[in-house]
Amino acid sequence: MSTVSFAQNLSVEVAKELNIKDDVYFADRDSAYLDPYYGLKKLIYGNRRFAEDKSIRPRQTDADLKNTQNGQAPFATIIGCADSRVPNEIIFDQGVGDLFITRTAGQVMAEASFGTIEYASEVLKTKLIVVLGHESCGAVDAAMKLPANPPGHVVSLINAIKPASLRAKARNLEGSEALSFAVKENVIEQVNMLRNLEPVLSRKAESGELLIVGAVYDLESGYVKFIEETILSLPRFANKSKVIP
Repeated sequence: MSTVSFAQNLSVEVAKELNIKDDVYFADRDSAYLDPYYGLKKLIYGNRRFAEDKSIRPRQTDADLKNTQNGQAPFATIIGCADSRVPNEIIFDQGVGDLFITRTAGQVMAEASFGTIEYASEVLKTKLIVVLGHESCGAVDAAMKLPANPPGHVVSLINAIKPASLRAKARNLEGSEALSFAVKENVIEQVNMLRNLEPVLSRKAESGELLIVGAVYDLESGYVKFIEETILSLPRFANKSKVIP
């Protein structure tokens, strides 16, 4: 595995199937909107530019702003944490109109979030969803330290993340290792929840019309590390693993 692919947590199999090249940093915008696998590649390349201090800050001129006044066609939906250290357009090096974003602490979702995500899929025809967690997440850390059902509205966040934090504790992990494990588990749980969310997302995810994957942003390196099991379970990969009798 190459150094760059390793930094973004891409195995040889995934990099080959998505046609990810270590010496490439750009992917076509129109193709990313039409093909969600290509859209995933575009995000990977954009994050690579950011992490390696090669950001181009696309589609941010006055002309670009004017071009979006009559509508939008984002190629990906990002469900991210509200943490101020994880500005989605910047870490993926994308521009105005490229990403449809919903953010809450710990990227916890509820009815309003579900409606927002379905709007992106049904109305804007966005075909790629990335659930984006991050290292040192304060919401996940709080879920690990606070008891269930704390007072105030924060209870909705803590209780939603609690299952992931309990799995980390069950492994007898401690400190940063436990937090990193819980962050990843929280993202995987959220990916699975969206893939099974009826009636819109579940149908599209099962058919392959909509891709839903998970990733974790590394605050220190700037790389977004995609969670491989959420990619290998996508139709293109899952169908290849089936044995034909």
